[in-house]
This record gives sequence, structure tokens and C-alpha cells, in this order.
Amino acid sequence: MHVAIQRIDKSLDLPQYSTNGSVGFDLVTREDTTIEPGKIGLVPSNVIVQVPEGYTLLLLPRSSLPRKKGLICPHSIGVIDQDYHGPEDELLIQVQNITDEPVIVERGERIAQGLFVKSEIAQWEEVESHGAQTRGGFGSTDVKIEDKVGV
Repeated sequence: MHVAIQRIDKSLDLPQYSTNGSVGFDLVTREDTTIEPGKIGLVPSNVIVQVPEGYTLLLLPRSSLPRKKGLICPHSIGVIDQDYHGPEDELLIQVQNITDEPVIVERGERIAQGLFVKSEIAQWEEVESHGAQTRGGFGSTDVKIEDKVGV
């Protein structure tokens, strides 16, 4: 797959896949960013990406982010649509500082990764009912099948 990408600061590397088996590519931060305790900040990733037709780009935190930096992504996953690639649409990583001290994300640091996934636009077909079968609602997979059928 060929993807159009623009770097803001050309002295930083393009996103890279760390290993031959990696499905997510690492994004590097464009500038030092300080996140105050308990606050949410946006960290610039240095790239504008044109997501190919039929795909969505997911932005995910690197698994070491909370342990190494004391940062989490409060929304868990960022969704980048195919039409988000204008001149001001640099990918930004939203992070929250869960420590009691300011956290500095340094220029060139890898705190997030991107993952392309195939996606389709739904064509809605409205129905009056989905039938009588139910699973039991939120958390229903925790219930044993014997409990559901009265065995």
C-alpha cells in the first residue's frame, strides 16, 4: 500500500515499522511538549497522512507509555478519517498526565503508533425488530449458559 505523507520537520524520520512483524508504525514527536499533572495535552506527531480510500488510520498509545512516562491516552484510540489531510491536519496524540509532576515528551520520542485498518461505509437497512433472541445485555458473556437456560 502506498500512502501520501508530509513531514512538518524534515530533519525527523518518517514513521517506521520497528520489526518485520510489526503491524503498527511508530510516530515520533515533533517538539518538546510539557503536560502538567492531571492535564490533557496534544503532542504533535510531525506528519500529515492521507489515509487511502477504504482504510481508517488508528492512533494508539505505545504499550510502555503509562509505565515509562506516566501518560495515558484518555480516548484510548484516535480515529483518522480519509478526508483529514489538509495543510493544518498534523496528527496530534492526545495524552493525559496521570502523575503528580509535569511530564515532558521530548522531540523525537516515540509515544504512539499508527495502524491502518480496512473499513467500509455502512448502508443502513432499517428494520422493525431483530427477533426474539437476546444475550442478556451488557456483561452477558460473563453468565454461564446453564444459568441462562435453567439447567
